[in-house]
Amino acid sequence: MDRSRIESILKSIADGVFTVNQHFKITSFNRAATSITGFEREEAIGQYCREIFRTSACLHHCPLKEAMETGRDIVNLEVNILNKHNKEIPVTISAAVWKDRKGNAIGGVEVFRDLSPIIELRKKIQKETTFQNIISKSKLILNIFETLTDIAESDVTVLITGESGTGKELFAKAIHNLSFRKGRPFVRVNCGALPEPLLESELFGYKRGAFTDAKRDKPGRFRLADGGSLFLDEIGDIPPATQVKLLRVLETKEYEPLGGISTEKADVRIISATHRDLQSRVESGDFREDLYYRLNVITIDIPPLRERPEDISLLIQHFLGHFSKMRGRSIAGLTYSALETLLNHDYPGNVRELQNVVEHAVVVCKTTHLGPECLPAYLRTKPHLKRRPRLKKGTTGRDTVHEFEQELILETLRRHNGKVKEAAEELGMHRATLWRKIRAAKILP
Repeated sequence: MDRSRIESILKSIADGVFTVNQHFKITSFNRAATSITGFEREEAIGQYCREIFRTSACLHHCPLKEAMETGRDIVNLEVNILNKHNKEIPVTISAAVWKDRKGNAIGGVEVFRDLSPIIELRKKIQKETTFQNIISKSKLILNIFETLTDIAESDVTVLITGESGTGKELFAKAIHNLSFRKGRPFVRVNCGALPEPLLESELFGYKRGAFTDAKRDKPGRFRLADGGSLFLDEIGDIPPATQVKLLRVLETKEYEPLGGISTEKADVRIISATHRDLQSRVESGDFREDLYYRLNVITIDIPPLRERPEDISLLIQHFLGHFSKMRGRSIAGLTYSALETLLNHDYPGNVRELQNVVEHAVVVCKTTHLGPECLPAYLRTKPHLKRRPRLKKGTTGRDTVHEFEQELILETLRRHNGKVKEAAEELGMHRATLWRKIRAAKILP
C-alpha cells in the first residue's frame, strides 16, 4: 500500500494516530491527533514522539518502545498527556510494531483516544451517586441520604443497624461530618473486640495506681472524643456492668475514670452500631431496656447489598478504579461473564465482601479485562444462585441482570465507536450473540 493511501486512511480514523520510525521520530500524524494534542501535522513530523505526545509514560514505560522491542501489542493503557497549551488530557493508548511488506519492523504505530467526555460523565455520575463518601443509587439508600443532614444537625444519639459489611461506620462518619462537631475528633471503639475490664478502661480511662500496671494516668475514649463524636461499634456486645456505666454517661453527661475520685464531663455525641437485633436481646435480658431506648433516639437501618443490587455494578467500578490506581494498573473493566457472576452472588459479607473480591481480582490477574478466572475460588466453583436479588414488586433479579447487561453492552459499544466485532471480543461473546442482544434491547437503530 502506497504512502498516500495510508495517509488517506489515517485521516478518516476518529482516533488519534501517529507512526514513528526506528529512532522514534514521527513519520505520520493524522487529523484526530492534531485535534487532541493541538500540534499541527507540520509541527509533529520529524520530531521525537516524546516532544509532541507528552506523557509520563514516555519516561518510565514507553508503550511504543515496549511494543517495538517485544513485538507484543499494548492495548488500552490509560495515561494523561499534555497538549500544546500544557492542558492535561486523559487518553487511552494502544501501540504496535509498524512493519513493511516483507514483515520487517520499520517503526511503531500508536493509537490514542481522548477520554475527556467519559471522565466528565464519570464525574457527573459520581456526583449524583456519592454522598459523604457513600456510593449508591439505590432508592433505599437515597432515602437515608435525604434525612441524614437533619439527623446530623439534631445532635441526638443515633443507633445504626445492619448486617456486617454494610458500611455502618461510613454513615457514622457522615453524621459527624455533617454536624456542628465536624471540626472535633471522631473516635471509634469496637466494643465486641475488647474484654470487659479492658473495654471499661478504654472508654473511661484510668488514674495512676488504679491497678498494678497503671503507672500513669491514661485518658479514655470519652476524653479523646471531647467535643466530637464517639462511635461505639458492635454496641450489642458490651457486658452488663459496662452497660450500666454507659447509661449513666448518657443520662448525666458525666463519668468517672477507673481509680478516680471525681467525675468528668462528657461533651460527646454517641453514635452506636450493631449487626444484632437489640430488641431481641432486650427481651432475652442480655441488654438493658433503658439503655436501648437511650441509644436509639434515632435509628438508621442500612439495607444489605442483596436488597440493592443496582449498587453492585456501581461499587465494582469504584473499587476497580481505586485498586487499579493503588497498584499502578490500567484495567478497562470486567468481562461479561465475570460481571454476571458478581451480579448473581448474594453477598453475605455485603459491601466489604465485594470490595475484597475486586481487590483479589486486581491482584491476581494481569489482564486489562478481568474474567471469571480472576475471581476467588468460591465464586468460580459455585453454580449461579437460583435465588436472585429481590426488587420492587413485579421486578425480578433477572430483570436487573438484563438491565446491567444492556448498560455494559452500550458502554462497550461506545468505547469501540459502535464496532460490534471489537465490542464482542471485549465482552467475550460471539458477534452473532451480541447482535441478537443489541436488536432485542433496541440499543442501535
